Amino acid sequence: MTLTERLGAIAPQSWLRVSIGVAVLTIALKTLAWWVSNSVGLLSDAMESLVNLASAAFALLMVRVAQQPPDAEHPYGHHKAEYFSSAFEGLAIIVAALAIIAAAVQRFFHPQGLDQLGWGLGLSVLSSAFNGVLAWAMLQSARVHRSMALEGDARHLITDVWTSAGVVIGIALVAATHWLWLDPLVAVGVALNILREGWDLVWRSSQGLMDKRVERSVQAEIDRVLKSFEHPKIRFDHITTRRSGRRRFLDMHMHMPANWTLRRAAEARGAVEQALMSAVPGLRASIQLLPSDVEAHSEDAEDLP
Repeated sequence: MTLTERLGAIAPQSWLRVSIGVAVLTIALKTLAWWVSNSVGLLSDAMESLVNLASAAFALLMVRVAQQPPDAEHPYGHHKAEYFSSAFEGLAIIVAALAIIAAAVQRFFHPQGLDQLGWGLGLSVLSSAFNGVLAWAMLQSARVHRSMALEGDARHLITDVWTSAGVVIGIALVAATHWLWLDPLVAVGVALNILREGWDLVWRSSQGLMDKRVERSVQAEIDRVLKSFEHPKIRFDHITTRRSGRRRFLDMHMHMPANWTLRRAAEARGAVEQALMSAVPGLRASIQLLPSDVEAHSEDAEDLP
């Protein structure tokens, strides 16, 4: 078993619990780094870690909701709950970035000296190492589980690592040049990077909630399976796909000779459905049978221009 497979074998909830624990640890380390150094750059780093903690806790809640089985009110399940987690992370990142900018602007007008930079930088680097290792492991698991919540939390941690790297470089420059204005300038640069990442998460979540089609790689796999069933008497059309959290849905028409028995037609459809769902894990295929000489319109009148 490869390392990726081993990491993928760990449930998303377990990774998010680890993320919460690491967030608490990094908050302590980065807050101590800010306390001993009096750097607004390190303060901005500590504030983002607070967002990490809130985001991981909310992601854990949404993953639990997403795993609930279908019910009378939600016959297709609760998989889209993970998109709410990702959107929340994005909004939380944006709020944190604005708070960092506010603190940096205040420091521009009231510059203060920095103390014990060695300790401050050391603690920041240590916390970043924890976040970097955890983010890498979570991304591997997110690809296996197709978990938007897990991926969102991992990418947030990666942003935190880049943030810390920028802060460390900026503060090192302050120590070398004694230009105090570099400290708030680095904080603003960090905040702008965080804003970009936050907006990206919000945008991707909105696309998921709007029933976006499946990924190109998944569509290619679907096309490959359907091509393997090509036959002069069988054809497929009105192929529509969508994503919903970890699930992928496929609706299409399957045309075959009108004189085929119901059993033969049902067996042919069953073979196609089984092949599709075996090729694409998590896929739910719905195939409508139609005679070869019958065409059906799948568009709703309200959807037509």
